[in-house]
Amino acid sequence: MTDRIRFALLILVVATSLTARVGGALGAVIRDDELAHEASSASEQTKVVRYARHFIGIPYSYGGTSPRSGFDCSGFTRFVYAHFGITLPHYSGAQFQMGRRVSRWGLRPGDLLFFDALGHVGMYIGSGLFIHAPHSGTRVSIDPLSGWYAGRYDGARRLL
Repeated sequence: MTDRIRFALLILVVATSLTARVGGALGAVIRDDELAHEASSASEQTKVVRYARHFIGIPYSYGGTSPRSGFDCSGFTRFVYAHFGITLPHYSGAQFQMGRRVSRWGLRPGDLLFFDALGHVGMYIGSGLFIHAPHSGTRVSIDPLSGWYAGRYDGARRLL
């Protein structure tokens, strides 16, 4: 092998090594930023759930959008997220178009849950439970995502 070929191979090895190290370092920075964003989002989602729990017991009211008038399902989620600067439409089907889709197995507190052909919305609070304004004659309450609701589940969206 000539000296020129050896030198070229040495340069190639050094360049490849440096590229891998720089890429790895940049990858670490990106992962750290992603982790920081995830932690920040999780913290915000926890705040959203904590705020939503303040309204347990508020009566259901068709078209209701406030604790004073009562809530319907989309009025409830709209009111809670508005407190955090996120504007949602007052219709569960339109709320389903917001944020990004989340798998049922990837749910995190604060995710919006949709049921009954997008006719109902609630908010996941963790441990297989969600908070919502169910229907006339009820109040804002917490229910399991199993049973009756499991059979009518349509999907989830993450806003934070």
